[in-house]
Amino acid sequence: MTYLLRRLVTFPLVMLGVSVLVFVAIRLVPGDSITAMLGTEAGLLTPEQKQALSAYFGIDQGWLVQYGRWLSGVITGNLGLSVTYGKPVLEVILQRFPLTLELACLSVVIALVLGLPLGVFAATRNGRGSDLSVRIFAMIGQSTPSFVFGLGIIYILSAGFGILPAMGDYVPFTQDPIANLSQLFFPALTLGLSFTASVTRISRSAMLDVLSDDYVRTARSKGVARRNVIWRHALPNALIPVITLCGVEFGYLLGGAVLVEQIFALPGLGRMTLEAILQRDYALVQGAVLFVALNFMIVNLIIDLAYVALDPRIRLGSRS
Repeated sequence: MTYLLRRLVTFPLVMLGVSVLVFVAIRLVPGDSITAMLGTEAGLLTPEQKQALSAYFGIDQGWLVQYGRWLSGVITGNLGLSVTYGKPVLEVILQRFPLTLELACLSVVIALVLGLPLGVFAATRNGRGSDLSVRIFAMIGQSTPSFVFGLGIIYILSAGFGILPAMGDYVPFTQDPIANLSQLFFPALTLGLSFTASVTRISRSAMLDVLSDDYVRTARSKGVARRNVIWRHALPNALIPVITLCGVEFGYLLGGAVLVEQIFALPGLGRMTLEAILQRDYALVQGAVLFVALNFMIVNLIIDLAYVALDPRIRLGSRS
């Protein structure tokens, strides 16, 4: 059995475990979805009306019956009906996911564009003042929550320049690319700055290890230009830990940067999940967590396969 096939076989098992955990966890939260949906008006319902609503949303049975019914629907592609939106869960998730996916991609691009050069710069000047400055920047970036960067950006733009980042109704990229990027640039920069610090530290450490390898010293002794030694020989072999970090971080970003989406009023997947938890929207929470878990596994599988492209010495699924 190949490595890829073995990984794909584990997907349903992981999804099953995630489904059980999220099903139980959301029901341990005090309250119920009918009361959360109607608020004080729930007290005006007669027992028959409340029972009818509970039956309509599938929460009138015991946990085992609810889980079995929901799991059978998931297998057929039906994640249930959202109490909050009155729509199929999958439809709601797919409406919110493009924003979160674009935000995650932009954040990773910003982190790589800024973090990789800074890490290489610090590694090639190990022990100097410039190296220390980069390391201090990375430490500050890693220790500062992303929402602090977001609030700082909003404050600087509003107090210093008298403007505010574009917030409000989300405009899809296909509809208006300029308006879309103007809405997502500062949220992506907020997430990207925090991620840049991690990329800088990892790439610096990896480059320091690679620069001490024999093949790098051999290339230098043969008179290869310093730029080529760094960027063509050393950097590709130092990218594996960076790619690993990007895969993990990208998976978390797909889960939704809840605070950043809240600050910039973005209707993304993370904000939707938070609202669903507050509204006790069981089906939406369960569907969103399953969707994020699936994407997380797919991203990590792609990262594992990318290792082979970056380093031919790596062989996945080789026999002992």
